[in-house]
Amino acid sequence: MDKLTQHKAIVTAIIEEIAAMTPSDDQAETQIIMDHERGHYVLFSIGWGRLRREYAPFVHIDVRPDGKVYLQHDGTDLRIANWMMEKGIPQGEIVLAFHAPFRREMIEGFAVA
Repeated sequence: MDKLTQHKAIVTAIIEEIAAMTPSDDQAETQIIMDHERGHYVLFSIGWGRLRREYAPFVHIDVRPDGKVYLQHDGTDLRIANWMMEKGIPQGEIVLAFHAPFRREMIEGFAVA
């Protein structure tokens, strides 16, 4: 299995595991949005609380054509970057994209871009 396919498979498994931890209920629906061709993976919550609309992504990961994995948003307490490393994505191929590029340079071991 090539690197790009492997990274997409790992990200897919992580997204599905997190979705299983946050099932839909009568207030909000947890949606998995995946575009394998373009490498976009989003876990989204949509619905209504008592008085307010819930419409928010809580995980967003992109797998770029070069195989780098961009963690765009981690709205969980699960430390998704560490989870990706445990499943086989090298630290140097993970971009903590929720940090500005100049801050990424200060985080040892992770890719800047």
